[in-house]
Amino acid sequence: MTVTRKSVHNGLFPFAFQASETAGERSVRRLARTLFAVAALAAAGLGGAGLTSAEAEAAKSASIIVDARTGEVLHEQDADALTHPASLTKMMTLYLTFDALDDGRLSLDQSMPVSSWAESMSPTKLGLRAGSSLRVETAILGLVTKSANDAAVVLAEALGGSESRFAEMMTRKARELGMRHTVFRNASGLPNMEQVTTARDYSILSRAMLSDHPKYYPYFSRRSFAYGGRQLPNHNRLMSRYEGMDGIKTGYTVASGFNLAASAVREGRRLVGVVMGGKSPVSRDNRMAALLDQAFGKPNRGRDDAALVASAERLAKEAPDAEGDDDEEDEPETNVKPTPKRATVQLASLATPGAAKAATAAVKSSDKWGIQVGAFASRAAGQKALTQATKQAPFLLRGAKNAVLETKNGKDIVFRARMVGLDEKTARKVCSELSRHGQRCVAVPPGEKL
Repeated sequence: MTVTRKSVHNGLFPFAFQASETAGERSVRRLARTLFAVAALAAAGLGGAGLTSAEAEAAKSASIIVDARTGEVLHEQDADALTHPASLTKMMTLYLTFDALDDGRLSLDQSMPVSSWAESMSPTKLGLRAGSSLRVETAILGLVTKSANDAAVVLAEALGGSESRFAEMMTRKARELGMRHTVFRNASGLPNMEQVTTARDYSILSRAMLSDHPKYYPYFSRRSFAYGGRQLPNHNRLMSRYEGMDGIKTGYTVASGFNLAASAVREGRRLVGVVMGGKSPVSRDNRMAALLDQAFGKPNRGRDDAALVASAERLAKEAPDAEGDDDEEDEPETNVKPTPKRATVQLASLATPGAAKAATAAVKSSDKWGIQVGAFASRAAGQKALTQATKQAPFLLRGAKNAVLETKNGKDIVFRARMVGLDEKTARKVCSELSRHGQRCVAVPPGEKL
């Protein structure tokens, strides 16, 4: 599947002239912007007869890391190469949904009708039936966690009347945000040769999501949600093992490879990363982790109070599986992961007997939810992080038990700062509050070994 000048011409120009018919007095300006986007697409590599198979394959691999606040580019590789967004498409579907919630055109409790077109979507999906209804918040969670294609269409039809008209709205919004190379043809990311984007464009959308919709961004931190009697896990597996990562979205089709847009916070600094065209979910996630490590490491190198990530442990926990936004085939229910090799974890030699008792209590409380505010090079840095977290959310953390735990991983030692003994709702509220103050936080589910 290649993107040619003809396919872009046939896809973009009808959109441009339709905009001129519906935009009234603003049609000239919108048409000019659209034609400029066509020129930009041509400049990005659509000149001549089109991309060869080898060139298209090479264009799939791309990445970029950006400072979320300043927009400074800290790393880029082929960031303007055209590729397919796959289920990263749903980020724009959600962006427009959040716009509608802010404008009052939708409400979280509102029920939306499910059409036969929505029901017909291929997996991954919630399994909606035509004639039924779906709450807006349930649709949001379905997109964030399960990457449900049927739920994406329900939102598209509720906001645009039809999926095709909604796709036009998506492309217009992309232009408004500065995503000059992106064209949307559907709301889900299911395969379409004319649906194209770049890593740079998706870094723009990721930053816009953070700045324009901070109230709704915590949805992207959800690890799972219950639907139809099942607990549906989030496809973003890296979020559970990378310190400070709290979103955003994975994507996969055969044509796109494995994509990931992600955001993480450390020491009050938030970065946005986009990796396109990974060969597997494991290689994609490891690539993102390495790029973020490198970008975060530049300003913090040499500080023992900066959060660390034990790379060997992180890699040991990751095993190849059937993960992905399987837009073309359902995720196997029978998929069983190999048991990962775990690093040896010991209680830290805490300074006081009282602290040691607290750490022991924390281990015993691992049947409840908790939070982790970082993994540090020294025990003192971990204790400092826990003290700071308590100051920022004292009411929510009043019943939590603190522990700084020493983790041995080969020759490396890190100190994990955790608070346990919480319920899931409180743990997620705490992380939302700490993230709002620029502090990293990961909600830790029960049963996860300390």
